[in-house]
Parts: sequence; C-alpha cells; structure tokens
Amino acid sequence: MTVEAASLKAAPQRATLKRAERSVGASIGLHAALVVASLIAVFPVFWVLVTSFKPDARAVETTPKLVNESSVDNYVRILSGEKGNFLAWFGNSILIALMTTLIAVFLSATTGYAASRFRFPGKRSLMLSFLVVQMFPFAVLIVPLYNILLALGIQGTSIGLVLVYCTTAVPFCTYMLKGYFDTIPTDIDEAGRVDGLSPFGVFWRLVLPLARPGLAVTAFYAFLTAWGEVAFASAFLSAADESKTLAVGLQVFVQQNRTEWGHLAAASILVAIPAIVVFYLVQRFLVTGLSSGAVKG
Repeated sequence: MTVEAASLKAAPQRATLKRAERSVGASIGLHAALVVASLIAVFPVFWVLVTSFKPDARAVETTPKLVNESSVDNYVRILSGEKGNFLAWFGNSILIALMTTLIAVFLSATTGYAASRFRFPGKRSLMLSFLVVQMFPFAVLIVPLYNILLALGIQGTSIGLVLVYCTTAVPFCTYMLKGYFDTIPTDIDEAGRVDGLSPFGVFWRLVLPLARPGLAVTAFYAFLTAWGEVAFASAFLSAADESKTLAVGLQVFVQQNRTEWGHLAAASILVAIPAIVVFYLVQRFLVTGLSSGAVKG
C-alpha cells in the first residue's frame, strides 16, 4: 500500500476521532444554543395560537389561561362570515396564488431551460437583468405597474394582480431553474433529439421530469409570493369586500380605535394552514432543489 493510499484510508478515521474529541461542554453549549434558537422561532407562533382562543377583551393579557377561558368562538365567527367575508377572501387567495404559481413556473422553466441550453444574443444581459430587477423595492414598482394595468384595462382584476406577482416571481425562479438545468447532463438532450424529439419535446418529456426538485422550490416560492403579499393586493385589487385576498381582508380586524386581537390571531392561523400544507408537499424536494440551483448560475 502506497503512502497516498494509506493517507486517504486514514482520513475518515481522523475525522471520526476529531468529532469524538469534542468536549462535553462544547456539546452541551451547542445543543443549548439550538434549543434556545428553536424556542425563539416557535414562541411567536405559539403565542398567536394561544391568543386565537381568547376573547378580544383578554387577548392582550401576558399570562395565557387556556384551561378556563379558551374558546373556538373566534374561529366560528370568522368561518361563518360574522366577522368578515373570510371564505370569499380565501377563495380569491387560492385562485390568485395557484394562477401565479402555474404561470410563473411555466415561464421560469422555459426561460431557464433556454438560457441553460442555447446560445443567443443578449443571453448574459438577460440573466443580469433578472438580478437587477430583484434590487428594486416593491414600493417603487407600484406606480408604473398601476399605470400599465390601467392602460391594459385590467386594473382591479385578479388577472392583473397575477401578472404583477409574476413580474416579481419569474426573475428569481428563472435564475434558480437555470442553475438547476445546468446540472442536468446535455447528453440527455442529445439522446432525445436522436430519437426524433423536438427541442420542446426534449424539454417537456425528458428534462422537466428530472428537474422536479427545482420546480418544487420555484413553485413554493411563487406560491408564497402571492399568498401573503399585502402591498400589491391593496393597490391593484378593487375596494369591494368580495374581491379582497386574505392578507388584505385581515385589515378589517384592525380599526382606528381598537384592534380585535383574538379574531386577528385566529384568522392568521387559518391563513398559515395552506402555506404549511404546500410546504409539507414539497419539503422533500427543497434541500435538493436549493442546493443544486445555487451551485451553477
């Protein structure tokens, strides 16, 4: 056995010994820091959950009393329509978020694939423009986007808001998917063309199924972009109560002289449920999709 081979063989053993040599104090400190960080992250969600079961008059109390004062009345009033048109807002949010996700993922996938596989004039400038767009604050874009939608005659409509959300989701998703497509061997494309597939057929039937982790990440990002956004929804939707999304509709619980904290907390919990469900569905793809898309660009 050569010296190089013996050194390579001993490397894993040295790494194992190094981990074993970590002191007990260091291990306790590391785990304690992780526990504290977890509590800091979880406590606000827990407090909102506790508040959602309290009546508005007692929602600001600093001591939770779930045993004697907990009630689901806040949820009943919200879901029954007694406090706001929650179900209509929920339907609007689902429709807008799903349309944004489908359109943004399709546009991002086709654009990212073209940028990854083909050479064309302006390719570098196109990818650079996607990064530059992300530097602008959303508030700066409201006025020009409002004028564009007004000129197109879709101001105050759901489709107009979907297009606005796509302008913010597509650049990031395209850059992410372009990096992921770069990790897929081009031999797959060549084999598909040999079998008689068109360029779009290669993309749709061969490359796209292999890019499911990247698609899951971009779909999750596009969904969250539309689901919890407030500024664009307030500016580009009509003021009619039945046209509002959930994020905008929650403002009815915050009045000039008082805030209905119990109802607001209950509605916030209900708003978070779809996002949690979507995260659960795509979470097994998130690590792979994020790491692969970030390696190449």
